[in-house]
Amino acid sequence: MEQQAAPASGQLHKPKHKGSARLFENPVLERMTHTHIAAPLTIFFAVAAVSLYYGLSRGLLTGLSAFGLFLAGWFAFTLVEYLMHRFLYHMKADTPGKAKFQYTMHGVHHEFPKDKTRLAMPPILTVFVTSLLFFIFRFVFGYAGLGILAGFVFGYALYLFVHYAIHVYAPPKNFLKFWWHHHAQHHYRQDEVAFGVSTTIWDHIIGTMPEKRGK
Repeated sequence: MEQQAAPASGQLHKPKHKGSARLFENPVLERMTHTHIAAPLTIFFAVAAVSLYYGLSRGLLTGLSAFGLFLAGWFAFTLVEYLMHRFLYHMKADTPGKAKFQYTMHGVHHEFPKDKTRLAMPPILTVFVTSLLFFIFRFVFGYAGLGILAGFVFGYALYLFVHYAIHVYAPPKNFLKFWWHHHAQHHYRQDEVAFGVSTTIWDHIIGTMPEKRGK
């Protein structure tokens, strides 16, 4: 892996508007760090649909329970999204190992926020994550885990879609513009706040909403 200079005091790199960082000298590993957004979205949406269909068609879930479990899984994902973004991706890079990990996982995105090939995990990791989530939810919640898994990976897919749209497309001239401005605050003004992407509910609850810019 190429050595990347870690920012002082754990701060993230200054954003650049063009280009892409090289993370690995090995061309195969480097290629695997780039992916089209359609790949993970297809996998996550397919897993959500198959989980619900299997649970309902086999009588393992009822329509009402499946709906409630789906919403619970979706809601759980929004919290996981917030916590991982805040405490894992923005960990204090106070050692060379932490700095390398943080840069590879998230710092590179802050340095090159317009690199649309690094806005989602590669398909092989997507399959691994969904498989791991299936076994965890199935072991902990039994057949109810099928509904929770469906909502969780749906929330993950929605997060990826929203995140991709925010970075690739111009802000729309409607109420959706709020999401663009919220995430822009995180990237370009206050990277210690505004950790929610698919929703701002946890930023409101935990108190990490960005300060409003004065007129």
